[in-house]
Amino acid sequence: MAERSVVETRDLTKTYGDGAEVVALAGVNLAIRRGEFVAIVGPSGSGKSTLLNMLGALDRPTRGEVIIDGSPLTKVKDLDRFRSQMVGFVFQTHNLIPTLNARENVEVPMYEGTLSAGKRRERASGLLHMVGLGDRQEALPNQLSGGQRQRVAIARALANNPAIVLADEPTGNLDSKTTGEILELLNALNREQGTTLIVVTHNAQVARAARRVIALRDGQVLRDLPVTSAFESDLIDFKNSSLGQAILHGNGLPGDLAACAPALRQLLERM
Repeated sequence: MAERSVVETRDLTKTYGDGAEVVALAGVNLAIRRGEFVAIVGPSGSGKSTLLNMLGALDRPTRGEVIIDGSPLTKVKDLDRFRSQMVGFVFQTHNLIPTLNARENVEVPMYEGTLSAGKRRERASGLLHMVGLGDRQEALPNQLSGGQRQRVAIARALANNPAIVLADEPTGNLDSKTTGEILELLNALNREQGTTLIVVTHNAQVARAARRVIALRDGQVLRDLPVTSAFESDLIDFKNSSLGQAILHGNGLPGDLAACAPALRQLLERM
């Protein structure tokens, strides 16, 4: 029997405004299996962040349903507790508490649970070792680099062993080298720990790291494809663009582009 989806949306719709209505999501239907690494992409205003907020129980839909690990959010009585136990969050700006050290920041989500202080400390320490910061546990956020702070944020997101981890532009403030390091960490968590990751991103490097890409436009799912097929689809879109057609037919290309046009033409002709 097929494994039950860990995240499912049914006709998920979100509108804003009392007068001129703005539709942020328009009937989105998704099913994400346990252990998937999914990137959600799309232009600004496409509904990416709104969808992430719905999945994380940070906002309520106008219509439709979000189901997390078999539990419809409309039937959950204590959303704050449910969120803390079932969903881990990683934000672009880290959101670490500046007066707490790295280990104490990781412990914060565990305060509402049943673990003793010693067990919380032990788990936080273990998670920091897992993300490569075992020797920086006592450091305050302002004593850590941007990449290290994001590693603390990832460890914190895993504190309660959530069903899903949601990341909103997790590499948005990082340089390309540090972005690569964070992506390696996320990939390792997904492969080795089976962590279900859902990442909103504008960054093609981040999207390529995922196993599945969901493209949104105007609040609707434009494409939902395995990552290889997704980028093949992008190449098809490029082939049909005016520049793609110019490359294929060799029309009016500037010198630098004309020099590499044969290789590009060969790639586009396969699409």
